Amino acid sequence: MKNVVIVGSGTGGLTAGNLLVKKGHKVTIFESHSAPGGYTAGFWKKGFYFESGTLGYESSGVMNKTLEDIGVADQVRRVRKKDRWISPQSDFAFDSLDAFKQAVYAGFPESRAALDGYFAGIDKIYAVMEPFVVGPVPMQFRGFAAFKAMLPYITGGRKFFQILKKYKDKTSEDIAGEFFAPGTPIYRIFCEIGYPKMGIDSLGGFFLSVTKDYWHVADGMQQLANVLAGKFKERGGTLYLRAPVDKILTARGTAVGVESGGRRFEADVVISACDYKNTFLKLLDDPMSVPAAQLEKIRKAEVSQGIFTVYLGLAWPNAELEKHLKAYTVNYSPLAYDLDFDNPNDADHFQKCGFSLHSLSLINPKLAPDGKSSLMILAMSPTHWQDNWRKDDREAYKALKERVKSDLIGRAEAIVPGLRSAIEYQDAATPLTYERYTKNTDGATSAWSWNPRKKFYTGGIPKMTVATPVRNLLIGSCWVGQIGGIPNAIAAAYLCAKKIK
Repeated sequence: MKNVVIVGSGTGGLTAGNLLVKKGHKVTIFESHSAPGGYTAGFWKKGFYFESGTLGYESSGVMNKTLEDIGVADQVRRVRKKDRWISPQSDFAFDSLDAFKQAVYAGFPESRAALDGYFAGIDKIYAVMEPFVVGPVPMQFRGFAAFKAMLPYITGGRKFFQILKKYKDKTSEDIAGEFFAPGTPIYRIFCEIGYPKMGIDSLGGFFLSVTKDYWHVADGMQQLANVLAGKFKERGGTLYLRAPVDKILTARGTAVGVESGGRRFEADVVISACDYKNTFLKLLDDPMSVPAAQLEKIRKAEVSQGIFTVYLGLAWPNAELEKHLKAYTVNYSPLAYDLDFDNPNDADHFQKCGFSLHSLSLINPKLAPDGKSSLMILAMSPTHWQDNWRKDDREAYKALKERVKSDLIGRAEAIVPGLRSAIEYQDAATPLTYERYTKNTDGATSAWSWNPRKKFYTGGIPKMTVATPVRNLLIGSCWVGQIGGIPNAIAAAYLCAKKIK
């Protein structure tokens, strides 16, 4: 039996904790927040429930296998995502790639030939990725079952990497520019999909998730975290809340425990299920345990964009809100501007960018008081926008936050007329808010940058390595791979559990 300490109670930390206590290890999880979940948590205000981070998860096969292995599959109710997209040129709902394509063709009939060329490439990457995106991942199995789970990667892997090689270091913006004239609305559609300037593999994965395999937790993401935390404690694990880890302790290049609240906790193995940068640049008690070049690489590496979220509790019943939204999630873009997420000085960014509207009460009426509804407005932010949100001047920060919140509410009224008059609760979160609560550098929403030209993990075949230069210190979060997300966090947890005998 090993004594294992896990830093962070996000999906990766809770999954690793459950797998390890099930194997008979002594496991302690430290969480700085008042509730488990990390970026997969939620909160209640005035009787309204809101997601505080991610709205759901992709790769249902990975999640389903995890919940079955832990023994809580019957405690998490899931609802398939369905999107509605609005722009001056089109307004459509879709739940398949074909439906998305048909709507875009209808909105831009003059671009049919160019769309044919664009979708020919997307169809190829979609087809080759689908078999190993929608099912469990091989690291969730052992023995022959692991080999069987690897077959789709073996049969489709060569073709997949041939496609990747063809598109090496090309971004979604580059690919759109091959078929559509820059500065046109149709060009901007494919530039604004997903994360800014993401690679072809991420683009294929994005289309797969939004058109086939993205799910909401019907009772809120906090329910998922609570269920995983409950099973972990039921099996004898220890979970400390409001207990930030101040230091990861080392001796002669080996992790030996953590320090939290002035107390020392010994460990045979430490799993960092939190932000990679903070792990090595802030928490590690002896940075000399890591080669200087590696520390510099970690320091310079760029992370995924943060997000600005408006939380609204509405006096309207769900029927009134649904009349306007017509879907759980509505994505809107004016398609009138070339957005530059690498420019933190564009003061008008939130007047120009696209945004999403998401209603949890339409998914589950119990997530709002009787006769009322809830709405979230979400818009991606350039990193360090406006002098990093004026974070060194509290009053200037609050004024900037209030201005952006008001701007987004005003813009949302074009879709939901009368919205402002129905508000009875409101709040907002900036990327700095997310950084404060989740400890993710710059409020990163999905680990490292999705731009293929800004990779932290370099080399040919993408792979996950939970080992670190510090012996007995493992990475058990979505930061273990270039592209974050819940499936990567779960994969990291399984790899950690396998490594600890």
